[in-house]
Amino acid sequence: MNPAGLMATTPRLAGREGSLFKYQARTRAMNVLVIPDKFKGTLTAHEAAEAIRRGWLASRPQDILELLPMSDGGDGFGEILSSQMGAVAQPIRTVDAAHRACEAVWWWHEASRTAIVESARIIGLAQLPQGRYHPFELDTEGLGVALKAAAAKGARRCLVGIGGSATNDAGFGMARALGWQFFNAHREKLDRWTKLHDLAAVTPPEHTRLFEEVLVAVDVQNPLLGPKGCTRVYGPQKGLKPEDFEFAERCLARLAMLLNRELHLNHAEQPGAGAAGGLGFGLCSFLGATLKGGFAMFAEQTGLADRLAKVDLVLTGEGAIDAQTLMGKGVGELAAHCREREVPCVAFGGVVSDPDQARTQFAQTHALTPGQTTHEEAMTRPAWHLERLAARAAADWVSDQPGAP
Repeated sequence: MNPAGLMATTPRLAGREGSLFKYQARTRAMNVLVIPDKFKGTLTAHEAAEAIRRGWLASRPQDILELLPMSDGGDGFGEILSSQMGAVAQPIRTVDAAHRACEAVWWWHEASRTAIVESARIIGLAQLPQGRYHPFELDTEGLGVALKAAAAKGARRCLVGIGGSATNDAGFGMARALGWQFFNAHREKLDRWTKLHDLAAVTPPEHTRLFEEVLVAVDVQNPLLGPKGCTRVYGPQKGLKPEDFEFAERCLARLAMLLNRELHLNHAEQPGAGAAGGLGFGLCSFLGATLKGGFAMFAEQTGLADRLAKVDLVLTGEGAIDAQTLMGKGVGELAAHCREREVPCVAFGGVVSDPDQARTQFAQTHALTPGQTTHEEAMTRPAWHLERLAARAAADWVSDQPGAP
């Protein structure tokens, strides 16, 4: 029986004997799974996991820690899944979202003929100079080049993470790279997504299904269009301004209408279609993809259920433990899985916006700011401060506290 289970069923001891028993609970070795997401803008998921490990073991060196950095489809998706599957990196020459030549990578698992593609590594916002490009100048062509390379390698199955993109083109650039053609009423080819308001005809390539299966990791449920669509909800963080919304929406609406009318491809309302500037819609329409929750894909590919059955405690975290965490993002989904299995889950964050609400999901939460340090200092030395925070949490951890089963 694990230590948490033992403490839950053993009567508390008073006085000196109680103190001794509490000390034994603190020093008894536990199996701990360390499974953070990235701390956006400061630490990758792997770097966060290492910092938590170092801090925790500084206070509890007897514990056995397993590191499993998490990604729900954005930055780090490829490296994390490929390391778990044993997939091999495949270098490729392509272009970024601004059509600048770049070197990127996708991953290849020979035994299962599976390709892993991370959009953020190719057309990601982080790949571009901040503020230099407007989304009207950007598209997903570079991703299409990588997908063609994976198909040429002989991949039957493709796993695509689409978070962190710089684009808002609904996969238009990707489709053109894959051989789709778009025309206006004068049979002139359209080469930019901002010309889609004049779209009159779409011609698919001879072979539209490059893979037997395409699974796309998404971490949002937004449709393509409307108040909750990609343009209005995610466009601003990529550089779209309110005065751009109507034009961008008109272009994407025209694309969705033509694909539905001419080819019976009706994915605009599908939950997740608006992910990554409509790339979820584009992958469904142009590659026959299936959208899947990013955390669900991660959990399936890494055998998370089996791992949780073998541990006494889970440590997780991300840059901000906030409303989004509690409404379906990876860290919140992990907490739900832990509750189902009665495994205590402790979360670390740069900030915890609503500690009382967070405590309904996690056994404990710990924040870098404002409790431990300033925002500026946390951004300057994030790994060092996260390590210290984990060490403090480990020193105080007792398995019979509220939230532990």
